[in-house]
Amino acid sequence: MIKSLNKIAIVLASALAVSCDFLDQKEYVYQSSEYQFSTFENTEKVLSNVYGYLNKDLPWQYSTFSCATDEGSYAWDSNGIKAFYDGTWSPVSLVADNFSYYCNAITAANYFLENVPDDFPDSKYVLDYADRMIQLKNFPHEAKFLRAFFHFELLRRYNNIVILDRMLTPEEANSISPVDFQTAASWIADECDAVKDLLPDTYANFPTGRTNRVTKGAAMALKSKVLLYAASKLNNPDNDKEKWEKAAAAAKELIDLNLYQLVDEEVVNNFDAKGYIFGVITNASNSFESANFPIGVEGGNSGCCPSQNLAEAFDLLDGTPFDWNNPDHRAVALDPSKRDPRFGKTLYVNGALFKGEPLEMFYGGQNALPKDGGTRTSYYQKKFCIEETSFVTGNSKSFTHVYPIFRYAEIFLNYAEALYEATSDPEFTGTLNGVDFTMSPLEAMNRVRQRAGVGLVTDTGNFRERLRKERMVELAFENQRFWDVRRWCIGKQTEDIYGLSLTQNPDDGSISMEKSVIQEHPWQDKYSYFPYSDAELVKNRHLIQNDGW
Repeated sequence: MIKSLNKIAIVLASALAVSCDFLDQKEYVYQSSEYQFSTFENTEKVLSNVYGYLNKDLPWQYSTFSCATDEGSYAWDSNGIKAFYDGTWSPVSLVADNFSYYCNAITAANYFLENVPDDFPDSKYVLDYADRMIQLKNFPHEAKFLRAFFHFELLRRYNNIVILDRMLTPEEANSISPVDFQTAASWIADECDAVKDLLPDTYANFPTGRTNRVTKGAAMALKSKVLLYAASKLNNPDNDKEKWEKAAAAAKELIDLNLYQLVDEEVVNNFDAKGYIFGVITNASNSFESANFPIGVEGGNSGCCPSQNLAEAFDLLDGTPFDWNNPDHRAVALDPSKRDPRFGKTLYVNGALFKGEPLEMFYGGQNALPKDGGTRTSYYQKKFCIEETSFVTGNSKSFTHVYPIFRYAEIFLNYAEALYEATSDPEFTGTLNGVDFTMSPLEAMNRVRQRAGVGLVTDTGNFRERLRKERMVELAFENQRFWDVRRWCIGKQTEDIYGLSLTQNPDDGSISMEKSVIQEHPWQDKYSYFPYSDAELVKNRHLIQNDGW
């Protein structure tokens, strides 16, 4: 693959292009690099092509990967997701294989970096020349971040990866060898450090037309995340505390900037959110709703249905952990007003209003089994769905979606986890390796809970599990749980997927509930990393297949 990516061709980047608003591919293909970078407008198109690699793949992962974990269960038996756990996943039968995709993305970034000019002298008399030069100066820093991010996507999938920090000759492509996880993670963190102070805090005062671009906060958030992964059990089996300290310090550095806020707001589909750092903004679309609206409503196909595992991770409103074995808790299990407010924002329960009508998830109900595609868990996904979306012929409505890659709440949870694992003390404050940590892990977690409007945690017993549950709740369906299960090495603990069977009493309309295992996700340790395909191993014999594959 690497060899094929680096053939010398004048249309390399355009050959790798993906759909993008700013790119007319019919016009763009077969242009020389000199032409592609001859004007500011053309140069921006090439950079937009690099950004385009974010837009195509990530939204799909936000729902799909959740159903490969204990977050959810896919409503339909015929789906490719089950290959993650049914034993068919292999180097010759791949699932969600993105190796070539992200290699292409990295190559597109390198192509841009090696060709972007410093100036456009012929345009110096253009009215907005000064504004264009401000943007042009920023372009390489954006591309370097994107290159680092695409490396991170490869790293968390494939473990040992090749660092592609420049365009390669065919000879280099044949001889380049991968590096281990820690080396790659350090390189990504260093790349983030190299650009963070060169990127703007915000584009609010930037020349027009620059929205949702890479910022200083995005670079610092990526560093926080990659160092957290590097410190976690999967990649740090000896539990080197210094790795945790570095991860905590990286999160603290971003928090201390005070660029973002933890406030009561919509955290998804909200580009203006105070806690939004960086993500993907789509064109107007109804594809997510088509995949996840409840069965029985116009255009609904159920899709990834939240599990009872996830539902029970949400505390009661006062902060008491939900306990299914407690009859008082079961009595309010489906009452969003008595649960953590995020419960009602994340999933639809029986009786919840959908476009003004109550959903019926009891057996035989309008939105339930035995209808084909009816939820097997008694829940439907609400997070990311825009209820105003319409599939009615003649009155269809689609909306822009915002999928956060980094949110401020995640940084607080990164901080809490890293500092706790470094010290084993939920209430630790003090100095580690010259860094003064004035906020304890407990306080950091409670800052997130305070924003959500749920009772604060005061009992520090079993803190690791409380924190992991908090992460599951806060970041539900945000392409986090799939990776957290792997880096924590808890796959065996997530095999049983639970759901509720609801039955309505025909006399008084009361609902009875029965909890049961509705699906099993057998875990094998080799699932911690993706396999390289046999075809890729033939193309580059320096690649190292991951254990078990």
